Amino acid sequence: MRVAEIIADFDTVLTQAYRPASASAYRADLHLWQEFLAEQGIDHIESVQAEHLRHFIRRERARGVAIRSLRRRFAALRALYRHLQRQHPQLPDPSRYLRLPKLEQHFPDWLTVDQAQQLLDGPTSSDGGPAQPATAQTHFAMTRDRAMMELLYSSALRVSELVAIDLDHLDLAGSWLRVFGKGGKERMVPVGQVALTALRTYLPARAAVAAAEVKALFLNQRGGRLSVRSVQRIVDGWGRDRLGQALHPHTLRHSVASHLLQSSGDLRAVQDFLGHAGIATTAIYTHLDHQHLAAVYDSAHPRAHRAPPRQNPKEDR
Repeated sequence: MRVAEIIADFDTVLTQAYRPASASAYRADLHLWQEFLAEQGIDHIESVQAEHLRHFIRRERARGVAIRSLRRRFAALRALYRHLQRQHPQLPDPSRYLRLPKLEQHFPDWLTVDQAQQLLDGPTSSDGGPAQPATAQTHFAMTRDRAMMELLYSSALRVSELVAIDLDHLDLAGSWLRVFGKGGKERMVPVGQVALTALRTYLPARAAVAAAEVKALFLNQRGGRLSVRSVQRIVDGWGRDRLGQALHPHTLRHSVASHLLQSSGDLRAVQDFLGHAGIATTAIYTHLDHQHLAAVYDSAHPRAHRAPPRQNPKEDR
């Protein structure tokens, strides 16, 4: 069986069984693999051995491909061979002998409590400096951005969750917000008093620009739902104005999680607050908490003088 024909046949499975983005990525990965096999003079699937698959993965790694992308290439190959096994059980599956590359551990960026306060309390180029006559548009933008920033930090929202909020998701009297997270999973999160005050200031300005049928809480200047890209741009502008650094909305979410865990130590409650499916995802913030403790210890303890940890202990072996 020719490799090109098998991949073409598998394309139907990709289209039907996978989300469009995943199908497109797997399709690209398999065509890379097909090109690699052609370079090795391999045209038929029966000739493919486990060593060929290992060589492909090693070559991709040598080209600088990230571990996450390598794992996706691995998953595309496994999916293809599972499909082949269902059609041709007698065909060997060399992908069984591949070891999945381990993900590099990445710890999220986060702000200290002082930085978060500076971000939310300090002046920006848009609302600081000498008083100037405010137009209806600037008043709308200022109150919206303030409410948005306070709510991102108050309720640890993903940017996709923020832009999806409708007016009826917000309970001002009860200080609660209904959020729809990944996979449409619903959760209720509290809203702090500072964020509630900012929202109450924003809502009259919102009503002045919103069309009657628009349900979105956060609107653009034309009265439509605010986009993810617009939120990212606004948050980045606040970070540059107030902290002198680029800032992403997810950094605020990471910061809230870390601050709550430092104060409460209740990992399960933070998991529910963030809407994480598993506790392991939330547990990364315990490492951030330990990092913070270590930094404070090293800078403040009179007899600390600890040596910095080695980046790669294996290099010393």
